Amino acid sequence: MTDHDTGSSRRDFIKTTTLAMGATALGSSYLNSAIFAGGDDVIRVGLVGSGGRGSGAAVQALSTIGNIRLTAVGDAFADNADKGLRSITSALKEKADRVQVVPEKIFIGFDAYQKVIDSGIDLVILTTPPGFRPMQFEYAVNAGKHIFMEKPVAVDAPGVRQILAANKIAKKNKLKIGVGLQRHHQAPYLAALSRIKEGAIGDIVSMRVNWNSGGVFEPRLSRSNSKSEMEYQLRNWYYYNWLSGDHICEQHIHNLDVGNWLKGDHPIKANGMGGRQVRVDKKYGEIFDHHYVEYEYRDGSFMHSQCRHQPGCWNSVSEFAQGTLGRLALMNQGSGAEISGSKVNWSFEKPRLLPNQVERDDPYQVEHDDLMAAIRNGLDFNEADNGAYSTMTAILGRMATYGGQEVSWDAAINSNISLMPKVFSFDADPQVMPNADGAYPIAVPGLTKVI
Repeated sequence: MTDHDTGSSRRDFIKTTTLAMGATALGSSYLNSAIFAGGDDVIRVGLVGSGGRGSGAAVQALSTIGNIRLTAVGDAFADNADKGLRSITSALKEKADRVQVVPEKIFIGFDAYQKVIDSGIDLVILTTPPGFRPMQFEYAVNAGKHIFMEKPVAVDAPGVRQILAANKIAKKNKLKIGVGLQRHHQAPYLAALSRIKEGAIGDIVSMRVNWNSGGVFEPRLSRSNSKSEMEYQLRNWYYYNWLSGDHICEQHIHNLDVGNWLKGDHPIKANGMGGRQVRVDKKYGEIFDHHYVEYEYRDGSFMHSQCRHQPGCWNSVSEFAQGTLGRLALMNQGSGAEISGSKVNWSFEKPRLLPNQVERDDPYQVEHDDLMAAIRNGLDFNEADNGAYSTMTAILGRMATYGGQEVSWDAAINSNISLMPKVFSFDADPQVMPNADGAYPIAVPGLTKVI
């Protein structure tokens, strides 16, 4: 696979997103024209992975306009499936009747995704830990299903290539694919990107992107209460690379994606540094607690990337771009988007709604509104390539920080190092195992092989 073969299609994506948003604005004028799996206008949804994000995504899908039902749920663990269903039903309130999952359509185990996809659904929501995403996406595409999948879409280069290969089939069959990079459906970002395309800050010469925070959930299952190493890692999935890809992939991907979106391209190489300085206890598995990466694009410009999970430090979730004519700031506070130093200073303001218009403030909801409108109205809508390139950008950064060497895009995406277990079973062992004291091997820059 050459660099040319992996060039992104973000400009086409922006066009697709705009079309989908327009379709949502049309309201329900076309909602009864589609025929789905049951021979009617009902979109039947299956959920694979019913944890917190899975339950939230299901609620958002079921809150869209039109006739829609949740008919199947799958998870590795029965307690997760039961808890997820209760959470979804409660959150939907007056729309709780959209949950129509009979006991026979609750599937448990590593093969639950296959059973959900084969259960007569139209759309599958894939929200298990990211390591499972490539094989689940491929199976759903081959089954002809529309898909919403959370980011990142893989944790290693073989997984990214699997997504890209399967998506060629998805595009040929006109399947609608949404990816949980919701900034592409967020009004301040869309408005700012439109101005950048018009030349508001000139040519972008450098960018800074940040996801610095105190961290995420503490490990949920103790070793003494786990039945196997596989269960222990699955329950504490964020702290293992085969499941999460490290927080540079699982979380910081949002900011890296915005950098690529601004440039309309992916980086050609990266170097960086990182490690474990605060979150050092063995219960935190194998991931780092901080990464700094310098990405270089083919035009010679750079993106400087920070992500940190260290309490009590400076926090920021933001993106900045310096251009030859001005500066762009994208933030989760204030107006959300500002341009300064150019001929015309600008900050995002919510548009005034016309009569009968609906507020579209929540990008997590809007991304599902747009996907569902595309399904019902037969619009082109496929975010999988963009999700794959942004995921690979994050993996490239992890390779640079873990290995301590400059890594090219071509070498990274063609790597054959797979992080996934050879066998998916609670009796099988993941590739990374603890020593006798329960501690895991940690990447050592300068020594760890990443390609």
